[in-house]
Amino acid sequence: MPTVRRPGAPGAYVCGIDAAMAVVGGKWKVLILWALGEQPCRFGELRRLVPGVTEKVLASHLRELEADGIVHREVYDEVPPRVEYSLTPLGVALNAALEPLGAWGREHVLGDGYRTARTGTPASGGIR
Repeated sequence: MPTVRRPGAPGAYVCGIDAAMAVVGGKWKVLILWALGEQPCRFGELRRLVPGVTEKVLASHLRELEADGIVHREVYDEVPPRVEYSLTPLGVALNAALEPLGAWGREHVLGDGYRTARTGTPASGGIR
């Protein structure tokens, strides 16, 4: 994957994680990738699937992901105009790389393990 430095980012990437985080960093990009991994979407659909994101931020992130080769933007020659976003093969590969992170979150944050580790009390409410 060719690496693209964001304007104002000094120096080279330190490691592969640093390079990957430059692509998916930010609060909303991984959620956009998740939504597009489910199905191609129009802008309004994405906005509903990622509640809380503003139109400005969504548009900006989609442009960045498109520039990085992660998202494909298809403009249909129709009236009214229709634009659909989908993952490129590189975006599909990135989503696959993020799956273990999602599994970790389900197990340790959303599941019983997280509550037990944080409070010392199993999620069932019993004593350890």
